[in-house]
Amino acid sequence: MNNNVLAPFPGMDPYLEDPHLWPDVHNRLMTMMANGLTPLVRPRYYVALEERVYLAAPQSTLVGRPDVSLVEKADDSSWPRVDEMTAAYQPLVIRLPESVLDEVRETYLEVREAVGGQVITAIELLSPANKQRGSEGYGRYLQKRLEVLGSQTNLVEIDLLRGGRPLPMEGNLPMSDYRFIISRSWQRPQAHLYAFNLRERIPDCPIPLHQDEATTAEPRLSLQNLLHRLYEQAGYDLRIDYGVEPVPPLRPADAEWVDGLLHEAGLRE
Repeated sequence: MNNNVLAPFPGMDPYLEDPHLWPDVHNRLMTMMANGLTPLVRPRYYVALEERVYLAAPQSTLVGRPDVSLVEKADDSSWPRVDEMTAAYQPLVIRLPESVLDEVRETYLEVREAVGGQVITAIELLSPANKQRGSEGYGRYLQKRLEVLGSQTNLVEIDLLRGGRPLPMEGNLPMSDYRFIISRSWQRPQAHLYAFNLRERIPDCPIPLHQDEATTAEPRLSLQNLLHRLYEQAGYDLRIDYGVEPVPPLRPADAEWVDGLLHEAGLRE
């Protein structure tokens, strides 16, 4: 039995991206980010953990219109007539269709001024639904994103998911597995893109505050250290089967690299 709880990957663990595991990763990581960032921004600011809730169809479910033709074409002789019912008119047991919608909860962070509570920076960690074009999650997040970009609030958008298409942006964009977008309100429409890949260490993420605070003095959040700590604290080594391919699948070259790394770590035979 392997008792090693150290994260096996130098950067992002692709097995954490599994849609079934990601909600747990997302919520735990957001809490750790809030706790790690708070001492870096106090006493002028505090970090609030916020949540948006909406109903959406499960990604694996195809939602169609009810088949009313089954009722329209039913044989009337199969239905009991009033005079055939008991005098007490006992109710019949029927079944109603269940809702096909799931309640989705997405957490995000807001850096607020300690005096007055004004939101200075919104920090978003993308979920699979946020990158699924045409979904409820995509539409709601895109609307929130546009509202932030049209305000005086800074935006930090963290994408640690290979699946889906990156959110809209313009410029000389490199192909990458993961990315941060740092949008400082006073620099818009320009923003900074940090692009990195599976085999690389996750760079530290700058957190912009007020314009009057020099960029060099901006706090930087070490997501790599937080993820490694989270891996151990959450016991993800007990929940991940490294003997199978991750979801979503890897490119052939990366799959070969992952296979060698996991063999060396004793996590794959």
